[in-house]
Amino acid sequence: MTSHKPGSVVFENVRKCFGAFTAVPDLSLTIEPGTLVTLLGPSGCGKTTTLRMLAGLEHPTSGRILIGGKDVTMLPANARDVSMVFQSYALFPHMTALDNVAYGLESSRLGKKVAREKAEHGLELVGLAGMGGRLPAELSGGQQQRVAVARALVLEPQVLLLDEPLSNLDARLRRKVRTDIRDLQQRLGFTAVYVTHDQDEALAVSDRIIVMKDGEIAQSGAPRELYEAPASPFIADFMGEANVVACEVLSVDAGRALVKVGGLEHHLPGNSARPGAAKLAVRPGAIRLGDGDEPGLKGRVLHSAYLGDHIEYEIETDVGAFFVVDHSVERSFAPAADVTLAFKNRGIALITA
Repeated sequence: MTSHKPGSVVFENVRKCFGAFTAVPDLSLTIEPGTLVTLLGPSGCGKTTTLRMLAGLEHPTSGRILIGGKDVTMLPANARDVSMVFQSYALFPHMTALDNVAYGLESSRLGKKVAREKAEHGLELVGLAGMGGRLPAELSGGQQQRVAVARALVLEPQVLLLDEPLSNLDARLRRKVRTDIRDLQQRLGFTAVYVTHDQDEALAVSDRIIVMKDGEIAQSGAPRELYEAPASPFIADFMGEANVVACEVLSVDAGRALVKVGGLEHHLPGNSARPGAAKLAVRPGAIRLGDGDEPGLKGRVLHSAYLGDHIEYEIETDVGAFFVVDHSVERSFAPAADVTLAFKNRGIALITA
């Protein structure tokens, strides 16, 4: 659909203050054309402020923003060649789906016939061919969201902005629509900047994830990199749940570290590790439980909960409490049972920062 190349996005030392409060202290980042990059972080981390500055709904206190190599820092929203999909969809309730999609095209002085042809093509792209005559109230939440995406796409922006686009959908529909958005982005090759606080959503749709904390970039990288090699306890716990415990690096040889946690020793990748104190991030599913007399880290079950295809445990050890997700439901451990913990090969990361 796009008639011109997708644009790059560059923030150069961007600062945003609201009175005495600094929402974004000093942000520099580059988003390559044709990629889907997610700004991820807890509430108040600055991700939405960053998106609004990119959209032209807020202006930086200082610094520069470039889209497709053009300085847009002080340009109004309608002069930026971006389109935004809002959390609330912002559809006109009295207009049909087709009229909603065509609205922006007609406002840009495109002839009505051409605008409606493009709008029909836009609905077809998002899988809503033949539904153009329905009002928003006659569409499901997922269909309304796709109308909002089509309305943004038909304007052929250099950059598509998506602000918490799935938060109003139920869990099953969220999975479906996030797949639709990712497939569409890869098929059409547009640049997308996606804001969410949902880690699973970010992992599922992104080429790159930028995790923000207090208006700054805590870590940036591919989804697998952030999940498997978190740079800090904050990233480890935010990118899917993690047990972060103190450990000792006993030795490092050929890029592998030998670590000790209580009475348990374990080998894992550790390119930047040095012998001494460190922290270990252990995913709940990366722990193998055994009877109390087996070798490993000794623990005692505090709580257990059977959830069909897995059992969740909270286990007390000398180095702290562990949250464990055990898919071996054939065997269970009752509260107060003595157990041992061993680590699997994946889902364990050494944090040296």
